[in-house]
Amino acid sequence: MSTFNDITQSLGRLASAVTKGIFEITHHSFALIGLTVLFGAMALVAQPELRKIGEISLFGWLQERQLEVTGLASDLFASQRATATNPDDLPTQQATVAFWLSKKYRVAPEPLSALVAEAYDAGSRSQLDPTLILAVMAIESGFNPFAQSTEGAQGLMQVMTQVHRDKYQNFGGKLAAFDPLANLRVGVKVLRDCIRLAGSVESGLRSYVGASSEEREGGYTAKVMAEHARLQLVAQGRSVPFSSPPPPSRSTPTAKPSDTKVASLALP
Repeated sequence: MSTFNDITQSLGRLASAVTKGIFEITHHSFALIGLTVLFGAMALVAQPELRKIGEISLFGWLQERQLEVTGLASDLFASQRATATNPDDLPTQQATVAFWLSKKYRVAPEPLSALVAEAYDAGSRSQLDPTLILAVMAIESGFNPFAQSTEGAQGLMQVMTQVHRDKYQNFGGKLAAFDPLANLRVGVKVLRDCIRLAGSVESGLRSYVGASSEEREGGYTAKVMAEHARLQLVAQGRSVPFSSPPPPSRSTPTAKPSDTKVASLALP
């Protein structure tokens, strides 16, 4: 009987020792992993190039896992590239304008909010009324960043890319004409120069559209000024009804080819 008890006790001690050993090994393994991660993080912080390599590897692995699990490739930076802003983050006046334009032109409020915020910022820098900038965008393209006219005007503000391609150099080249914010900034510069050289907003708008006279502009200036007036009231918090948006003013030629040279006067 004593021999049986001794064997039982020995087995119990052995099991206890094995369990304790496994726990300690596991515990120290976790500690070792933790220290490895800690020192790795310190190394990455200390060396930006290693951190960059680590980020690329990590995101590459995550994208592979996303593709394996869902069958869809992921892009973790897509939301950062999107031209969109939460309307709730805008000042009240800008949010009001963004929602009004969103409803009228049937464009999502988030991208409209980003354009409104940029128009206000660009207007402040160029000393132009932001609602005038937005009115030009509305009439020119109906807020379609990929619009192109028969004359070759492109993007939100329908800038003549071939005429003003030098202005896109700081944005990476002429293809930036289809980037909403780049097109807006270039368009504002062209509009400001047209108004400055022509001496008035109305004459500047005719120059912007490439018309040498009121008869050749197809009512463009009147459309922009009417939308400008509506947007000014909206910005003041007034209730302003709207009808369906007019078609882009450059959908059909309204000026002779020679008239488009007028817009080139806006070159610096």
